[in-house]
Amino acid sequence: MPFLLIRNDITKVKADAVVNTANTELRQGSGTSRAIYLAAGEEKLERACRKIGHCDLGKAVITEGFDLPAKYIIHTVGPAWRVGPFGGDKILYSAYMEAMKLAKEYHLKSIAFPLVSSGNYRYPKKRALKVAFLAISDFLMENDMLVYMVLYDRKSVSVSRKLFSSIEEYIDDHYVEMNREDYDGNRPGMSSRMPAPAAKSDIMLAQAMPPQMRGARSSGKKRRLEDIMEHMGETFSQRLLRLIDEKGYTDAQVYHRANVDRRHFSKIRNNADYTPNKKTVIAFAVALELSLDEAKDLLKSAGFAFSDSSKFDVIMSFFFENRIHDVFEINEVLFAYGQPLIGE
Repeated sequence: MPFLLIRNDITKVKADAVVNTANTELRQGSGTSRAIYLAAGEEKLERACRKIGHCDLGKAVITEGFDLPAKYIIHTVGPAWRVGPFGGDKILYSAYMEAMKLAKEYHLKSIAFPLVSSGNYRYPKKRALKVAFLAISDFLMENDMLVYMVLYDRKSVSVSRKLFSSIEEYIDDHYVEMNREDYDGNRPGMSSRMPAPAAKSDIMLAQAMPPQMRGARSSGKKRRLEDIMEHMGETFSQRLLRLIDEKGYTDAQVYHRANVDRRHFSKIRNNADYTPNKKTVIAFAVALELSLDEAKDLLKSAGFAFSDSSKFDVIMSFFFENRIHDVFEINEVLFAYGQPLIGE
């Protein structure tokens, strides 16, 4: 199942479990922790936590959800930034993984996280988000679960200044305003730009990231005319399955990288005429690391095209043109711009 960034109050999310950013003594904290205690019922949740008594750094425990829409609360203990970037990343990664493993142990289908350690523990938001993406991606490569990352507002996403500037310049060069609504509901002439992010160094994680999280910038290969002509008339399903075989990927690698549910992919595989929505087609193009021209061909096979009058389309064209194929990095940017996310 996919990973979704959503803007919401975590106490109102209808998931099987929500995650509380706990301390080792499992006492009520401030911020997100206090909001969860108040919404769940302070006395009942405090009593349940006293029964458990303790949770180690980077570990997780579980209680009932009580008055929350969620059935359970998973309490995980992330690091404070003073632990330092190297040990801190490992502990934060473990906090996410242990919470998801516990959800799996309880046979839960969905879990909602806040951005762990980014509040009072002062973990830099961009770094905290990268660790979260890495842990969640690693877990979803082997497991089926719907994972939400609940952000209070778009300011929680910190797109690097360099990437932001590049995208802004690309939009200015390619976006053509028409007399129609954009994907985000803004009419042309209304500003839909996010404010410029605060200047920060774009810190990379100490751990080496696996390919699915790198934002791969792979070198393009020129297409031959005979190859294009040979595959004219393919349906979306036929083209997708052919590309998977040609690139040597497994089905699981592709639908996980596309952030698409396994059952949805099964419908595509079993029906040659099946056509998903445009965002899902684009997600598969990202997963397959296609060039901009190849992505256009895949869209065309499903009856879609990129439009210069759609900010979403222009942003996605930027990523394909620059060979950036990390679905989570892309969704982080789309979220920041108030655009629909790709995948599901």
